[in-house]
Amino acid sequence: MVRRVVTRWRRGLSVRGGEVAFAVLGLPLGVLGAVYAVAVLYAGALLSLTVLGLPFVAAALLGARGIGGLHRRLVGRLLGERFATPPPLARPSGVLARGRVVLTDPVAWRALLYLLLRLPLGVLGFLAAVGLPLSAVWLAGFPLWVRLLEPGARPVDWLDVAGPPAGLVVLVSVPAALRALSRANRALARGLLGPVRSQQRVRELENARATLLAESTDRLRRLERDLHDGTQAQLVALAITLSLADDALGDPDASGAGGGNVPPGRARTCGPGQASGPDLGRLRTLVDRARGQTDDTIAALRRLTRGIHPVALDAGLAEALPGLTGTSPVPVTVRLDLRERPEEVIERAVYFCAAELLTNVAKHSGARTVELTASAVGGRVRLTVRDDGRGGAAIGAGSGLAGLAERLAAVDGLLRVDSPPGGPTVVTAELPSRL
Repeated sequence: MVRRVVTRWRRGLSVRGGEVAFAVLGLPLGVLGAVYAVAVLYAGALLSLTVLGLPFVAAALLGARGIGGLHRRLVGRLLGERFATPPPLARPSGVLARGRVVLTDPVAWRALLYLLLRLPLGVLGFLAAVGLPLSAVWLAGFPLWVRLLEPGARPVDWLDVAGPPAGLVVLVSVPAALRALSRANRALARGLLGPVRSQQRVRELENARATLLAESTDRLRRLERDLHDGTQAQLVALAITLSLADDALGDPDASGAGGGNVPPGRARTCGPGQASGPDLGRLRTLVDRARGQTDDTIAALRRLTRGIHPVALDAGLAEALPGLTGTSPVPVTVRLDLRERPEEVIERAVYFCAAELLTNVAKHSGARTVELTASAVGGRVRLTVRDDGRGGAAIGAGSGLAGLAERLAAVDGLLRVDSPPGGPTVVTAELPSRL
């Protein structure tokens, strides 16, 4: 417990070098960006009644787009904020068409707005990175500075007593101020330097379509391979077994010379000078083998069809999820609030999401108990899997969560993971009830 408190205290006082560098550079970059934005708006307004107005604004917007790209890379390098890059400008044929594209480009106008709003954050960041430490040093050494500046004896007053503690408080507050301003800068860059929501939505749909196509292709190939290597081979073996049984029943050599033909399925009788009928022991062995091969083939076909559409989903998630948790090696507590039934594709996504999350818990978490909660209310479906394992799970950490997030994105879903070291781990999937 003490170690955790000390660790959190150290984290509270720590700050990354990139955040300090971004705060120090924020003032000059903010001033330059604000001057550029104000000059563009002012000159554009003055030239708007002349022939040079629109070409000047178009060129300025192209410059703002480029400056926004530089700021986006700076935010990614120093603050670690990675977000999608806006798509490049379309290049239609004709000068007028290209000018219209530039003048109506939302990315350039939002970059211009970013340059304006960057200045106050830059000033605050510079004050937090430079002004607060200098103030802390001045407050901590206030008794010394006063005595150096004022010759002669000076009595101790309340400023001498309060100065060093106040300086220490100011110094301790510097990391928190830098982190808060870094979060504000990340949010501003993410909101104004990233793609427009409509563009982001188009890109998400394109990625979701590519994911669905790749997943469907992989599933079809896996199904074909399973049918070819598994079920088909079992059917061929069954056909060979039945052929051997047919040969044992209908082979003329099974009786003596001149014994005649006996219809299949009827035992041969032994007459004078004839050999015995078919080997009943061998026939029984072949029939038992055929029966076992038939059972294996039926079981393989059931496994394949279960991967396409689980039979348990015919009755909905209310019946499918408890049955799914019954096969988990870790005890699972189920809580359901399914007031409405989602579409079939959403039910299937939730079912396979729950199956994969429970598999991850059993394989990687070392948990002793799991809690699965599912609700379908107000047009939204939420699935939450919580375990008391060791924690440390993250999307893209090799636990299959990245692929699961992509499959949920294909149906407009979202996956969130909260898994601090030491646990507990809470994974939440949210999807719409209808597409």
